[in-house]
Amino acid sequence: MTKPVFPLRQAAEIIEALRQQQEVAIVDVRDEALFATAHPLFAVNIPLSKLELELLDRIPQRTTAITLYDGNEGLAQTAAERIAALGYSNVALLADDLAGWQAAGGELFIDVNSPSKAFGELVEHHNHTPSLSADEVHQLINSDANVVVLDARRFDEYQTMSIPGATSVPGGELVLRVRDIAPSPETTVIVNCAGRTRSIIGTQSLVNAGIRNPVFALRNGTIGWTLAGHALDKGQSRRYGEASETAQRQAANNARIIADRAGVERIPLATLKRWQQETRTTYLFDVRDADEYAAGHLPGSRHVPGGQLVQETDHYASVRGARIVLIDDDGVRANMTASWLAQLGWQVSVLEELQASDFSERGNWKAQVPPVAQPEFISPQQLAEWLQEGQTQVLDFTTRANHLNSHIPGAAWLLRSTLQQQGKALLPEARRYVLTCGSSLLAGYAVQQVAELTGKPVFVLEGGNAAWREAGLPTEQGEQQLLSPAIDRYRRPYEGTDIEAGVMQAYLDWEYGLVAQLDRDGTHGFRVLQLQP
Repeated sequence: MTKPVFPLRQAAEIIEALRQQQEVAIVDVRDEALFATAHPLFAVNIPLSKLELELLDRIPQRTTAITLYDGNEGLAQTAAERIAALGYSNVALLADDLAGWQAAGGELFIDVNSPSKAFGELVEHHNHTPSLSADEVHQLINSDANVVVLDARRFDEYQTMSIPGATSVPGGELVLRVRDIAPSPETTVIVNCAGRTRSIIGTQSLVNAGIRNPVFALRNGTIGWTLAGHALDKGQSRRYGEASETAQRQAANNARIIADRAGVERIPLATLKRWQQETRTTYLFDVRDADEYAAGHLPGSRHVPGGQLVQETDHYASVRGARIVLIDDDGVRANMTASWLAQLGWQVSVLEELQASDFSERGNWKAQVPPVAQPEFISPQQLAEWLQEGQTQVLDFTTRANHLNSHIPGAAWLLRSTLQQQGKALLPEARRYVLTCGSSLLAGYAVQQVAELTGKPVFVLEGGNAAWREAGLPTEQGEQQLLSPAIDRYRRPYEGTDIEAGVMQAYLDWEYGLVAQLDRDGTHGFRVLQLQP
């Protein structure tokens, strides 16, 4: 069968489009650990391995100019075919992949969420965001000084490890909650994350909002704390409480002033609906916390807490040059988040004049996924019988970490990218194959490929690994059959408590060098405002 031919798009053309603030989607289809080794600043990672699970929400307009690349692994062609089959009409391949990008003078960045991290360094560079070293903060805490430590990460990250005595206040909540947590202006407020970005943005948010307290970032976060030899807490559960009416009113006034100065637009619902009928990409994000969103939200909005949206903008708004519209119900979180996105170079608006009745949809956000050819499902009990008989091979497409933690006995773990590259030779011989993952959603997209490669019957485990465990069937742990390399996820140097000191220090050194790298790149369009009162 002849493969469809996709046009080649030159790197110089994309670089110019970025400088002109046109809509651009540069998609790296490698698995995340490979993406983290080198990529253009505004490249987004949508791996071939889980393309169908993420594409429709991250690039919602079928007419968007999408440019795909890999590292000469042959994955981009397959990704282009799958994307085109979903109705996208402007799909191209990056000429000469990353070598072509560099030849055109483009800069390559490492790690993940590079635009947001580079922007954080630029904010500190221009605003001289106040910070204290780990030793200075440790001394404050141990001397019983009037101090509070606010952890700006996600709550699950905070639970993994935290500064002793810290309270979880994710970054998008800081301006709304800080007045109730530290009502006395004499209280010193310390903001931390794991590394640098979220503590810098969180601290600068409080400074910009005119908080009267002394405010400092914990320099280098939990990494700096660990490198200084101080112990971290684990499994803590201290969280922010309800915002008082007075604190909310003050925060809303300050947040609006900041957003106005950053150039944030304000639109009514009618304008949003008109934009959503246009071909230009418009993202709609609700930046409140998860419980508030689940209790009632605007139909069609996606839940992304404000702090995480600033930290991981590329993961949610994957079309650079698109419009972003934000929602809250308090006048604080959307405006504060929008003020940062505007400085990050986005056209961003806050949706206003909403009524309580507009928040009519309930429940958690659900990703859009394309339909899959109806596979033949089998129950966990049927699979258990087949495994007893032999000649049945389970292929597990879940994450490597989940597989190592718990999997069906005899299951082989693999990535669809490796399957694409190695084909039938990758698969153990069997009379039949049963595909699974956490829920079996991703597994369903691999049925046709496995069937074509093997010529054998292929089934999907109904309900996936979760259903197997719920049925009380046996599981095992460990590395019994790993058919793919450990590339599905890049392990961040700031997560966990067992990272080598040299790795953590190298990560900090990289962050410190990002401002110079931005200068060399020349496509970012960031505009840091001097917003201190």
